[in-house]
Amino acid sequence: MTRKLLFVCLGNICRSPAAEGVFLHLLKQRGLSDQFVVDSAGTGGWHVGNPADRRMREAARRRGIDLPSRARQICLDDFASFDLVLTMDNDNLAAVKGLAQEAGPKAMALIRPMLSYSRRFQETEVPDPYYGGEAGFEHVLDLLEDACSNLLDELSPPE
Repeated sequence: MTRKLLFVCLGNICRSPAAEGVFLHLLKQRGLSDQFVVDSAGTGGWHVGNPADRRMREAARRRGIDLPSRARQICLDDFASFDLVLTMDNDNLAAVKGLAQEAGPKAMALIRPMLSYSRRFQETEVPDPYYGGEAGFEHVLDLLEDACSNLLDELSPPE
């Protein structure tokens, strides 16, 4: 059974494409790429069509992680297309839940905060590194590597 995951942040150029890239990287490492469909989106449409922020791409590249996505905005159909929608912060969570209500009964996706899967960190939200320095991008990747690894452990069948 193919699991379908959508990672969501505000503009889809920092946090959610990083989560998508980290998850894809882990899938490749574990030989599970054929069992998942992974995408990312933003609650806003300001950056539609753009690649991930250059600083996030560079921070990920230093860890051997590729961020292949182009920004897009979440749409109502996503709630029927994906099994799990993972949000980066409380504002994203509220926006996504509001859209899911708008989508009505076809909205079957489970909506969860990304860091509900974190084990090594106490934070409940992935901070937006956009207006900060390099350390912010590194911290976001640390958070996402932890949460994505635990998420994949939960979703992948035992060997």
